Amino acid sequence: MNVYDKAYELAKAMRESQEAKELKKARSRVNDDPDAKRMLDDFRGRQQELQQKMMGGEEPQAEDMDKLNKLYEVLSLNPLIHKLFEAERRFTVIFDDVNRIMSEAIQNVIE
Repeated sequence: MNVYDKAYELAKAMRESQEAKELKKARSRVNDDPDAKRMLDDFRGRQQELQQKMMGGEEPQAEDMDKLNKLYEVLSLNPLIHKLFEAERRFTVIFDDVNRIMSEAIQNVIE
């Protein structure tokens, strides 16, 4: 058994999963709608700014977090963006599960 071959198989399985296909389709639909794309891009930009601050050791202001959460709620009212958020969530669950499985396997080797 070649570990690299298995890794490529796993990557292909994830790429071809129903969740990945739905995520790609949802993203395409948002990108095809100029208003939805603009709103999402604005949200992602604000989200990234807060993440960069946190990575830099800066504690985000509660007000900034509230604004971002409220913006998320408003964006979720848009059906296209809502479907994208849900598709991202479902794919993230799979990705996190695979990472957990791999981490557990590696932990057993290290111990």
